[in-house]
Amino acid sequence: MRSLIIAALLAGVAAPALAQGAAPAETKAKADDLQKLEGMHSTNTQAAPEIPQTGRRADAIRKNLSKIKLPDGFKIDLYAVVPDARAIAVGPNAGVLFVGTRKSKIYTVTDRDKDRVADEVRAFAPGIDFKIPNGVCFSKDGVLTVVEQNRVLAFPAAEFFYENPDVAAGVLIKQGDLIPAAEESFNHTARVCRVGADGKTYIALGQPYNVPPADKMDLYKKVGIGGIIRIDADGKNREVYATGIRNSVGMDFNTDKTLWFTDNQVDGMGDDKPPGELNHATKAGENFGFPWFGGGAVRTVEYKDQTPPADAVAPMAELPPHAADLGMTFYNGKQFPAAYKGGIFIAEHGSWNRTQPIGARVMFAKLGADGKVESVKPFAEGWLTGDGEYLGRPVDVAVMLDGSLLVSDDSAGAIYRISYEK
Repeated sequence: MRSLIIAALLAGVAAPALAQGAAPAETKAKADDLQKLEGMHSTNTQAAPEIPQTGRRADAIRKNLSKIKLPDGFKIDLYAVVPDARAIAVGPNAGVLFVGTRKSKIYTVTDRDKDRVADEVRAFAPGIDFKIPNGVCFSKDGVLTVVEQNRVLAFPAAEFFYENPDVAAGVLIKQGDLIPAAEESFNHTARVCRVGADGKTYIALGQPYNVPPADKMDLYKKVGIGGIIRIDADGKNREVYATGIRNSVGMDFNTDKTLWFTDNQVDGMGDDKPPGELNHATKAGENFGFPWFGGGAVRTVEYKDQTPPADAVAPMAELPPHAADLGMTFYNGKQFPAAYKGGIFIAEHGSWNRTQPIGARVMFAKLGADGKVESVKPFAEGWLTGDGEYLGRPVDVAVMLDGSLLVSDDSAGAIYRISYEK
């Protein structure tokens, strides 16, 4: 099905399932531009300016990286200066990076001479009016999916169209149909996505509350808010895949095709509870316990007198409380030592309401032969100083085609590259 969508778009015919739609906040010109791109027509949009990769800012970031501690044999470098960098999608063909933000831009990052340092960073598809385009993910055949706050777009052959301001585009879920418009919020709006081996696109939908009121539960369960949904490559056959999730901003598929995801847990319960979560979904229809549980086995105050679902799935690992575990990726590259093969790298954004800050590091979860988590330990740390100052805040992790590890940082506005050279 995905190949049919690509063919339709590249032939200049809008696929029937790619319904057109524009957010109320979009200008008519921007809405018209998106429709032109769907029909393979030029918008006459000018190319976005390059983001400078040298100078005082880049030098300052490199200086801060000298404070990062890594296991023996590893080193970290600045790969690219990318404003507000969050979710990372590595192109499957040429390794071009597409970087989402919580603002209004997606950036492309190109290393033309393959020296493992970016040569060019520009805004992607500057004629499109994006709204919180945090979620970016690729299918194996090169279709880029972008998940905004309340819309889902598709860009066939994005790695080969990205240098032109006009790109082949399609609307998978039109503005206002990902979640009900009345549920749009400033809180927990950073979506993430992954394409599974089944060809479906999985999308995490954080719910907007710390703990949602009971009168929202039926609606949220029905549309998948506070859960994970999945759709076909053409946007059809939407279904709620998992529920009982507070706000997942990181997920990835293991080699056995099952989905793992992080989940940020309830605030305001003290410095040391509840824990964050690393979860494992093995089939459709599972419930992961929120809001009856605030994290791990810790009950929420709001639902303490209610009986939780008997089949609620416990986390595979409890993570440090309030460290804000976001992006995660399985490591199946060939560059790192064998001990890292099949394990999970997790980006901790860092706490915002702890009396003693914690996080701002990259963790590594080691899995045993039984598929269970044996340990979770710091891998790269030092962005949080002893004085409680953040030198950076990791958001996402991704494996490059050469097996090195990328780390995004929306505070510093950068992408880092961790390599092993011992």
